[in-house]
Amino acid sequence: MLTNMFILGAAAGGESWLNGGDIVFQLVIFLILLALLRKFAWGPIMGIMKQREEHIANEISAAEQNHAEAKKLAEEQRQMMKTSRQEAQELIESAKKLGEEQKDGIIQAARAEAERLKESAKKEIEQEKERAVTALRQQVASLSVLVASKVIEKELNEQDQEKLINEYIQEVGEGR
Repeated sequence: MLTNMFILGAAAGGESWLNGGDIVFQLVIFLILLALLRKFAWGPIMGIMKQREEHIANEISAAEQNHAEAKKLAEEQRQMMKTSRQEAQELIESAKKLGEEQKDGIIQAARAEAERLKESAKKEIEQEKERAVTALRQQVASLSVLVASKVIEKELNEQDQEKLINEYIQEVGEGR
């Protein structure tokens, strides 16, 4: 359409719509405008964009660093939990062993005490037996002396002897 206007304008009056001075002037103004825009608008905008890019890069770097640190802390926490579990298990095992040792010690002590009491009872029974035997011997000796004295006092026949023994047994029974 623009070419049609140039052609129409040239045909009608011979004047051209294109003025060389205006074109150069507008071109110079356009270049100056571009230079001004570049200096005052494009440069600061690019600077702001550069700062924004650096800020975002720094934020991403900080986030990655925080993520890595959080991962490291989580791993340390897992290790500490694992160590704590192992220590707790060791404490439980130690307590079980100690409990078993104490149980065994108590059982051994009880057995030793029972054995001591058994031995003591045996000794006491033996002593009582010896006292009873001694007392019995003394009684038998007394009986023997008494029987001998009675025999000496009178000479006995078999019936008298049985009677005498029975009387003596009765005397001994009443003496107890």
